[in-house]
Amino acid sequence: MFRNRRAQSPAKPRPAGLPQARRESALLATDLQDLSFRRRATPALLAILAVSVTDFFSGQDRYLAPLMVMVPSIAALTLRPAELLLVCSLGFFALLGLSYYDQMDNLQDGRFLFGAILSYVVLTVFSAWLARLRMHRAAAYAAVSSVAEAAQRALLSLPGPSVGPLRLAVRYVSAADAARIGGDLYSVLDTPHGTRVLVGDVRGKGLGAVQTAAVVLGAFREAAYDENGLLAVASRIEASVERHVPDGEFTTALFAEFRRPGAMELLHYGHVPPIRVGPDGTVTVLEAADPWVPLGLGKLASGSPNSVSLPFGPDDVLVLCTDGVIEARHHDSGEFYPLTERVGPLVRDAARSEAELESAVGRIYADLLTHTGGELDDDALLLLISRTDHDRSKIG
Repeated sequence: MFRNRRAQSPAKPRPAGLPQARRESALLATDLQDLSFRRRATPALLAILAVSVTDFFSGQDRYLAPLMVMVPSIAALTLRPAELLLVCSLGFFALLGLSYYDQMDNLQDGRFLFGAILSYVVLTVFSAWLARLRMHRAAAYAAVSSVAEAAQRALLSLPGPSVGPLRLAVRYVSAADAARIGGDLYSVLDTPHGTRVLVGDVRGKGLGAVQTAAVVLGAFREAAYDENGLLAVASRIEASVERHVPDGEFTTALFAEFRRPGAMELLHYGHVPPIRVGPDGTVTVLEAADPWVPLGLGKLASGSPNSVSLPFGPDDVLVLCTDGVIEARHHDSGEFYPLTERVGPLVRDAARSEAELESAVGRIYADLLTHTGGELDDDALLLLISRTDHDRSKIG
């Protein structure tokens, strides 16, 4: 979920690899050009109106028309150069009208010629130049932002709504400004060894967390296809993390494998335990009897982790998340979000269809935002999984 590439020219950025419509959309949103001309011109028009009304009602003994010089500066914030000249022309005629009303329209009077007219014209020209410069810089920023989003999407490589025998519904929020991926990560792959799932949470935030996430995801995408067992997959990732990630950094992770109908295999590496929700809303927290240390800390522990096989029927929903969900605090009391208590009614019967599963993850996310007051302070990931095996058997 990233996009990033430096614009080749501030005036004419050309980010590669993105549709023209998407680049134009990014530019419009960056520079407020997705708003109508009427809305973008409103601040400057209100300034013209305010100066005109104030001068008119203050009487002819007060000459307030020179305050009209604020109009070009305000217009430079939102309007294009041509639009700015149009609006400022209206302000210019208002200035002339007010000067006539205040009997200050004598061209021989330096106060009128230099204090009002000349200053207004100079500021209008200068503001038009600033508007042009603003648009060029906005175009450069939009180019960088658009390619950054493309890079983020390539890194996270979002799966579709179904992968192998699994149906998926996801909500992912990054705490980093303008980023679509942070320290939380996930991947779902249909491999010769079954459909494999990874959910992880990198220690920390920002660019360092994204770099670690890239290492973990890259290693998983290779190992998941090559290795026969989950433990071997996790060992490959552990080795890659030790090789490419600075000492002391770690990633909690949960591995899941779906190889045969009605069952799943889980491997815990210090991550938030998943929750299995039955069709009637029954909640089962799938705690690991002996969870292993997070990825990156394996050399500090002796022995080896153990996976566990558990039932996972066609009407069950598996709820995976990261710390950003269960540690989200209430906006008033500061209490953690009680996912285990809330998830049953929100997810009940969600395994019936793709639409039901998507609605369920939306309900959980909405409830989470209500709990926090509308904002999340940490990366947060919600992943709901159900099986589609029973759909295939019905078709057959």
